[in-house]
Amino acid sequence: MLHDPKVFVIDEPMVGLDPIHARTVKREIKERSQRGTTVLMSTHLLNIAEELADRIGIIHHGKLIALGTLEELRREHEQRGQRLEDIFLSMVE
Repeated sequence: MLHDPKVFVIDEPMVGLDPIHARTVKREIKERSQRGTTVLMSTHLLNIAEELADRIGIIHHGKLIALGTLEELRREHEQRGQRLEDIFLSMVE
């Protein structure tokens, strides 16, 4: 992160962090994204994806089964709930 990369790939950034440091990481990710850095983040914590992501991809059994903004996913899966967790679970169950 020190050399200010244009693309930042991060896997499960909140694992093992206490709430204070998790907030610091979330703030840093959001600030870098707003400054134009492309951030590709994988996470199983869907509340983190809801909070941080501009676009969300859902992968199931190695295949991309949904892609869009949270609002687009909500519109496409209106009957399945408003939370990303509800949408995700309805798609993979």
